[in-house]
Amino acid sequence: MPIENPRAFLTSLFEAAVRAADPLEAIRAHLPERPKGRTVVIGAGKAASQMAQALESVWDGPLEGVVVARHGPVAACARICVLQAAHPVPDAAGLVGAQALLAEVSGLTPDDLVIALISGGASALLPSPPAGFALADEIALNEALLASGAPISAMNVVRKHVSLIKGGRLAKRAFPARVVSLVVSDVPGDNPAFVGSGPTIPDDADRSDALRAIRDYGMKIPSRLLDHIATADSPRPDDPAFAGHEAHVIASARVSLQAAARLSLEAGVTPLILSDRIEGEARDIGRMHAALAMEFQTGQRPQEGPMVLLSGGETTVTMGLEHADPARRGKGGRNTELLLAAAIDLDGSTGITGLAADTDGIDGSETNAGAFCDGQTAARMRATGCEMRACLARHDAWSAFSASGDLFETGPTGTNVNDFRAFLLL
Repeated sequence: MPIENPRAFLTSLFEAAVRAADPLEAIRAHLPERPKGRTVVIGAGKAASQMAQALESVWDGPLEGVVVARHGPVAACARICVLQAAHPVPDAAGLVGAQALLAEVSGLTPDDLVIALISGGASALLPSPPAGFALADEIALNEALLASGAPISAMNVVRKHVSLIKGGRLAKRAFPARVVSLVVSDVPGDNPAFVGSGPTIPDDADRSDALRAIRDYGMKIPSRLLDHIATADSPRPDDPAFAGHEAHVIASARVSLQAAARLSLEAGVTPLILSDRIEGEARDIGRMHAALAMEFQTGQRPQEGPMVLLSGGETTVTMGLEHADPARRGKGGRNTELLLAAAIDLDGSTGITGLAADTDGIDGSETNAGAFCDGQTAARMRATGCEMRACLARHDAWSAFSASGDLFETGPTGTNVNDFRAFLLL
């Protein structure tokens, strides 16, 4: 059937992707057995309150605990306390939340069960600097990591060495209780130890790997922090404290892209999933998507008729130290930056409409999930006096799309399985 409203169609694909990552159904399918002792819930991330609410609704037995969510609307919970903190820049409320989680898992027994609900954003929501360091040090580290343009995996290797809670340390505090981690993945490759810097899941990366990442990506780490990382040890997966623990990725970008592809087929649109783990500089990935869209639009397609290019993953916006001052930063996030670069290249094209959005409903610094673009987006921006390339240079994509009326707003979705991109070709 013909696609009369490309934006409505792309919105339906985004909604299908988000539904596929619904915490309720995902948690229902991964419930652990009830323990002899207490069931304690801990968690953090952009989907923390929704995951906690879902667990409460399906858990048959006593339940208690604390999760830390981002400031803003949260799902109501009756038995699990929901605290809130800042993201992406940590704040003092995050310190309180991290301490609450550490206290919650202290003094447990082998008969107790800890259910950890982890989703993207947990790393910033749980600042817990080592002895001799303060919140300001974690903020400085966070800014240095963001400015480096390093992939999330490299950032997390560094972060876990400057924390009392990341890299499995929260789970180690729960010993001798068993820990079952239910993870909504927002990282390419879906390694659960990388989601939120793995507060309940250790990995094999050690301080030499952290130092290598700092060197390879030119991270400008303050000297005090660098000295600490050079001597810091992190828990190892073979530590006896983790024996019997389980970790399950209950939702991911791959599953969500497949759901969008199925809906596309039902509408008579041929889907092509490029990848669920695309990384790289957002503007470069935007230009790549534009080039692929134009190639398929003017060249040979897998099948006749409309098609949609789908992809996921987490791109990077390298801010650079010149943008470290908040007063000099533009507005937006990686999805709007990616799409602005694509819109510039798609200027004047026909039959191509793109959507790039964060599945948690919030892209970067503002309240939009992402944006739409088509062959006329650039013209609409020019008509308002917006200088697109200047906006791209200063990482101010939100302002460009706000001027053209192309922002995509959903509000918080209650899940987070990375970015969603769809380019429809008619």
